[in-house]
Amino acid sequence: MQELNVVLFEEPHIRARLLPFTFTRHTGCIRIGILTIFEKWERLLSAKTSFIAEDYLAIKYPLSLHEDNLLINACILPDKPLAEAIANLQTGERLVKNGRPLAVRSNESYQSYLNGHYQEGHDLEYQEEVVFIDRIWQIFRHNGTAINLDFELLTAGRESQALHPSNTVLGDHPVFLEEGATAHCSVFNTKDGPIYIGKDAEVMEGCLVRGPFALCDHSQLKLGAKVYGPTTIGPHSKMGGEINNSVIFGYTNKAHDGFLGNSVLGEWCNLGADTNNSNLKNNYGNVKLWDYDSEEMVDTGLQFCGLFMGDHSKCGINTMFNTGTVVGVSANIFGGGFPKTMIPSFTWGGAGGFTTYHLNKAFEVAERVMSRRNLHLTDDDKRIMQKVFEATAQYRKNQLELEPTKGLNT
Repeated sequence: MQELNVVLFEEPHIRARLLPFTFTRHTGCIRIGILTIFEKWERLLSAKTSFIAEDYLAIKYPLSLHEDNLLINACILPDKPLAEAIANLQTGERLVKNGRPLAVRSNESYQSYLNGHYQEGHDLEYQEEVVFIDRIWQIFRHNGTAINLDFELLTAGRESQALHPSNTVLGDHPVFLEEGATAHCSVFNTKDGPIYIGKDAEVMEGCLVRGPFALCDHSQLKLGAKVYGPTTIGPHSKMGGEINNSVIFGYTNKAHDGFLGNSVLGEWCNLGADTNNSNLKNNYGNVKLWDYDSEEMVDTGLQFCGLFMGDHSKCGINTMFNTGTVVGVSANIFGGGFPKTMIPSFTWGGAGGFTTYHLNKAFEVAERVMSRRNLHLTDDDKRIMQKVFEATAQYRKNQLELEPTKGLNT
């Protein structure tokens, strides 16, 4: 049987709604649950994926087209029934949900099929429920569902490594440890969902963890951390303090005390000691946050909604983030008080105002941080960051420009 060629496409307005995370990655590379979206499709369909990406991202997320292609909407949360329906599509058929494209099987120009230019009658309505990750807050809202789906996908038919007897386990859902994972003197409550501990990950002593929870490969949960599910800590991350219903993509540190709730952090972020975010307004009303698609504040419909931080952004000790704060790519926040709830990419400052965080300085910091994980900022990464810097200039113009704070390397 010929291997399927899977290509993930983005709906343009949905990609804009998923900024700042899609500034630096394809929608299919968003982590939700244990795996990224494209990793889920590759496992479910036993196929390799490629991407229809924005021109400046195509250097990192290339497209591979064959004579027979399965084109899948990248913002869908994959599951087994949907994967089966997509795999069974015949050439020229498009699977839709209430008129919204889910997938197309094509041996012609993929763009014509996405735009609906094909023979009449080839639309197939999918009857089951579909979860769309089409707003940034949907990432943490649907994380519990995603953890459960991924847990089944990754652990079916496999045996967990032994959990050290110094730990306490409550509830009926499983705790699964991959090879090299360790946990000592901690409490795991699986009443509401499973707990997954990835390869060579470590849960240090005294942690209190409620599922659904995923600690991905090579990550650490620091001494005495308190985690409420559904929460995902992506690979090569260090997390401490109190965390509630949040998703960390990977290579990100919150190693000290402080609260993070109903939030999403990208890669290469760092939260200084005692950083806290608000996830509930004082009046208990719905949280509004910045939307790049409409370029205005939008009502999330949620009472609990916290911090969204793009790749390579950081904050100093004792930073306070207000409810529904959106931080762009490579921002550096510090100082007392609450900064604005929309912090543009490549800015440096805090509640008193911001100045531009210039590219050469941003590159220096990124290279230094990535080298700690034996990785390097590539020329392709720099070109992507430069494009983001140029594309977000309009937002920086709206911020108060200040002289660089004395004593800081800006």
